[in-house]
Amino acid sequence: MQRSKLSTKTIVAVGIGAAVFVILGRFVSIPSGIPNTSIETTYAFLALMSVVFGPIAGGLIGLIGHALKDAIIYGSPWWSWVVVSAFVGLGLGLAKKKINIQEGVFGPKQIVTFNIVQVIVQAIGWGVVAPVLDIVIYAEPVNKVFTQGIVAGIANMVSVGVLGTILLSAYAKTRTKSGSLDKEETM
Repeated sequence: MQRSKLSTKTIVAVGIGAAVFVILGRFVSIPSGIPNTSIETTYAFLALMSVVFGPIAGGLIGLIGHALKDAIIYGSPWWSWVVVSAFVGLGLGLAKKKINIQEGVFGPKQIVTFNIVQVIVQAIGWGVVAPVLDIVIYAEPVNKVFTQGIVAGIANMVSVGVLGTILLSAYAKTRTKSGSLDKEETM
């Protein structure tokens, strides 16, 4: 059985990604009016990192970044939501091959694919996984956790749909399009 190793590039991406996740979560969040639920820019960044570096990096960035952010802001991680951040990063990373941003193309087809994937992943994560884990782990009231999950999910879907699409589009423009360089013929 062959052991898969994380590349140095992936490890660096996880470290930097988790640090940026913490910074965005701490300083670039907008309160939603629902207790302990904010409109986050972190998930747009997580989407970019997940699509560029893949599911393992995305999952680890979500897990480590959210756990550290919670520990810094609240004193300890809220594990149910940390798990969902890892789930979202992993799920978005699974779309890496389908979107193939490294080809330098992020046109209408890739934008639609990306947004369908992110809406599905976040709907499952915030609408089902987070509330159920809140009930199971923390014995939180059902009404409260489903309200928080739905508000967080919708806010994150919009944030990723707008900011994530912009970030991925900008990133694609930095990549060389496949077949754009032709061999010059010499005389």
